[in-house]
Parts: sequence; C-alpha cells; structure tokens
Amino acid sequence: MSQNTAAELRVRLRESRKQLAVEDRQRASLLIRSHLHTWLILTRDHCQSIHRPAPNVIAAFWPLTDEPDLVPLFSQWTQAGLTVVLPRMGSPVEPLEFYRWYEGTTLVAGPFGVMEPEVSEPLLPDVILVPTLGFTTQGDRLGYGKGFYDRTIAHLKTIGHSPTTIGVAWAKGDIRAIDPEYGPQPHDQRLDAILTPDAWHPAKPAPKSFPSG
Repeated sequence: MSQNTAAELRVRLRESRKQLAVEDRQRASLLIRSHLHTWLILTRDHCQSIHRPAPNVIAAFWPLTDEPDLVPLFSQWTQAGLTVVLPRMGSPVEPLEFYRWYEGTTLVAGPFGVMEPEVSEPLLPDVILVPTLGFTTQGDRLGYGKGFYDRTIAHLKTIGHSPTTIGVAWAKGDIRAIDPEYGPQPHDQRLDAILTPDAWHPAKPAPKSFPSG
C-alpha cells in the first residue's frame, strides 16, 4: 500500500460514486446486467456442449444505495430454472451463508443495512457476484472493510469448493486511477474477474467445473 490507506481510498471511492447521476447509474446497471446475463448463458451452453455440469446456483446481492442494481436479473434467472441465493451475515468472524431467493421472498435489514433473505437451507454457490467498491484490472477487490467476502471465499477454498467469483463495480472504482502504487493486502482474495459497465478485467471468466449441476 502506498501513501493512501485503504480507509482513505474507501472514502474517495464512495464520494466518487455518489457523483454518478441517476440516469447514468441506471444505464450502467443495465449494461452490467446485460454482460452478466450473456456470460452466464454462454458459459452454461459451453458446459452443456462438452457434457460438464453448468453453473446453476448464483449468489447475488441486494444493492445498497449507489451500488449497481442486479435485481431485475433475479426473476429472469429463476424463470430460466436457475437458483438465485443471497448472503446473510453471521458474526464478524464467520463466513457468509447463502439462502435461496424467489419471487416474493421476505427480505429483512441485516447488519449495515444489507437486505437479507429469511433463513432456509444454506446452499453453496457456483458463481458469486461480489459487490465491489474499488478494484484493480488484475482482479483485486477493495470492499467495505469488514472482510466478509474475503473470509467467505477463503473458507470455500478450504472445503474444496471453488465458485467463479465476479466483482461487480462502477468504472469509477478503478483504484489505480487514484493510487497507481496500490497493492492488495495478504488476506485479500483475488477474484476471477471484475465486471464494470465497460469491460471485464482482466478478462471474462473461463468456464470451470460446477459441481451443483
């Protein structure tokens, strides 16, 4: 880390995204949803064409103010036969657990104002869409400082589960445009890709084996 601390970067990134006009935010969210949906459909088609399990359980997130809005995809995916799950936070030292979302799911405000689904049977996701405040084009993510997603991804690795991880961010979140010397911390989990309205960084995630089928 250079002269900018992670806390200072978070303040600057939050202020930057607040400056996005509502119309620009809506347009950018639409582009992100289009990229995600296309990637997921093509990935599923490819997996099925080579007789490999395709991604089925998609961990999304209910947006906080100023975050990209993925909600319109949820019904589209469930109607296509996919399973959408949302995270619930436990204690500050526990990984996230993911519970099924369906049309009409009751959501309640959890820690930090995050809307969470009611408790049911926890599911392991094949794909995790990660809310991302700041990023590098190599796939490093700067979150909100509580470590839930880093802890969760690390935990999944320890139990032998390897979902595709995609950070969802505004283009304004490029950290190195603010701090060219930025470097991730040892506990930071590099994601498979970062998706902004404009591009995938460093590239679209390649298909992998998805155990859920």
